Amino acid sequence: MRESWSATVLTLFPEMFPGPLGVSLAGRALEAGTWALEAVDIRSFATDRHRSVDDTPAGGGPGMVMRADVVAAAVDAVHGPDDRRPLIYLSPRGAPLTQQRVRELAAGPGVALLCGRFEGLDQRVIEARAMEEISLGDFVLSGGEPAALALLDAVVRLLPGVMGSHASGEDESFESGLLEYPHYTRPPLFEGREIPPVLVSGDHAKVKAWRRERAEETTRQRRPDLWEKFLRKRP
Repeated sequence: MRESWSATVLTLFPEMFPGPLGVSLAGRALEAGTWALEAVDIRSFATDRHRSVDDTPAGGGPGMVMRADVVAAAVDAVHGPDDRRPLIYLSPRGAPLTQQRVRELAAGPGVALLCGRFEGLDQRVIEARAMEEISLGDFVLSGGEPAALALLDAVVRLLPGVMGSHASGEDESFESGLLEYPHYTRPPLFEGREIPPVLVSGDHAKVKAWRRERAEETTRQRRPDLWEKFLRKRP
């Protein structure tokens, strides 16, 4: 039997967790022990009486930088040399998070996430602890906590038994390299708009073909980058 998938989040704001991860699918799975979550306060590893975790940037400039020594102490306390979980620093400089990486993380033993704040983290500790840097997108947040919540939500829903139907995760956006097709349900008529007739025809082959066509059309129009990548991989 597989052990619980475990997540450790290093943060200056542990009270932000589990947050939305404590409700819905993730919350039920957390309560059931399908996965485990630990939020660790980085500030508790500061050594001065002011509990300082940051300092002015070398070379000058605005803002503050998280100290390597404090962060290293926090990391080492929860992620030892025998810990097989990836150590990830949520950073706008990181590689974009993809569904493929999400699947890989879900298949592993868990993850340790470091949430940055201020202008960022001293580069030396990133290198010394071989952190993987991941970005949620081409925008900047006040800190890594919202990105950590999003990453965990994406991963936890793929853990065995979390979603009610395994098939519900197979046709979603990015799983096939395409964005997902549009969805419809009752009522059959809404403000003059009907459900596409093919979806109520009972012809499963035609439904499948229609969904594929809509997925390709949506991807081509909205995400030409994904569309080009899809075309390169298609036989």
